[in-house]
Amino acid sequence: MTTTYDPFHPRYFDEGDLREELTRVYDLCHGCRLCFKFCTSFPTLFGYIDAHDDQDAARLSAAEQDQVVDECFQCKLCYINCPYTPGQHEWELDFPRLMMRAEQVLFRNRRRSAATRLTDAALGRTDLAGRVGSAVAPLANRIIGTPGSASRRLMESTVGISAERVLPPYQRVRFSTWFKRRRRPPVDPGGRGVGVFPTCQVEYSDTRVGKDLVEVYEHNGIGCDLPEGQQCCGAPLLHQGDVSGFTDAARRNVSLLAKWIRTRRGHGEEASIVVPQPTCGYVLKNDYPDYLPGPDSQLVAEHTFDAAEYLMKVHVEDRQAGGEGLRSDFDGTVPETTTYHAPCHLRAQNVGLKSRDLIKLTGTRVKLVAECSGIDGTWGLRAENLGASRKVASKMATAIEKADSEVVSGDCSLANGGIRLETGAQPLHPLSLLARAYGLAPDADDGAGSGSGGT
Repeated sequence: MTTTYDPFHPRYFDEGDLREELTRVYDLCHGCRLCFKFCTSFPTLFGYIDAHDDQDAARLSAAEQDQVVDECFQCKLCYINCPYTPGQHEWELDFPRLMMRAEQVLFRNRRRSAATRLTDAALGRTDLAGRVGSAVAPLANRIIGTPGSASRRLMESTVGISAERVLPPYQRVRFSTWFKRRRRPPVDPGGRGVGVFPTCQVEYSDTRVGKDLVEVYEHNGIGCDLPEGQQCCGAPLLHQGDVSGFTDAARRNVSLLAKWIRTRRGHGEEASIVVPQPTCGYVLKNDYPDYLPGPDSQLVAEHTFDAAEYLMKVHVEDRQAGGEGLRSDFDGTVPETTTYHAPCHLRAQNVGLKSRDLIKLTGTRVKLVAECSGIDGTWGLRAENLGASRKVASKMATAIEKADSEVVSGDCSLANGGIRLETGAQPLHPLSLLARAYGLAPDADDGAGSGSGGT
């Protein structure tokens, strides 16, 4: 048995070795049970083991082991709460990474049905879907825009994406196109500057988030650049178990981002990458160095920040140096109360609740909800996972409704779709909330994110 989370270890893809490691970890988790509340994987696991009089994890069948794997949606909250993680305990237990290893081994060894392969392709080829969707945005949005409609039921039966899910609309003008066309304000050559990694969500759908990010950053004297050639971070492929497809995406992004960082540093300029979507930020910080080890991926990881994390870093550093921090001219719309939903993949980055702290600067009273949306990448979009996903999300919905705030805010576009499905509220990204507080963006949606295919 090999306790390894290294995809380059010679026994990483050995299924027999994996089965032994699953037995070891399942036995430890059964004895602890601290993570019973995070997802259905753990109640399922505990139930399987409890069914045996001797409660021996080795008695689980391969199918029972795999069921636990299938129900893990990589929220990573168990890792945050686990007392037995690598570097902290001799057991070196990393449940999310073990589940990812299992997905990757099974992806190689298990015969996938035609329907599964089609769903994997529909959810994994985000850039292709985005380019086509943006090119025919009005038509595409009519097809996907109404959950439960006949077109969505047809979509579910063919590509396996739940007909009930709220899907983000495509925008006719992509974020990168808007960025190239816009009129840039003068930037202090010696000032701060960042490279934006917009993610496929912002590039094709939630373009308003990207625009608000740029407006807020530049309002605070932070210049924005858009390194050429970026594509999807590859998270959907990684979470399906497609290591080859993921590393291909990672290699291209790492190469161009590392080059951008070194060029900036060569000119004596700051070289930070900011990411407005939590899953993608996690991938750049954590998964790229694991699956594409080397100086380039490490350089990218060390210079990557969540978009709110970076702004709070600037705010704190400026105040420590005797300055005022971020600008406080909030002359736009500031809600009296805001419920902030902390996405799992942002919490997993262990940077603290920077988005909440950023929102507080506007003067709004913030109520925190830290319950999982049950989406976590693309797992919750699959039709077969809808029931389990909504069961997980029910605690989040109850907490948001109980908070009863004027505005709901959340960093993750897909989680925000889950919030809309469960509560009817349309959340604002923290950067969008800040843009409205500064008076830099319209109070009402201008079409980006409305389903109209607007600009």
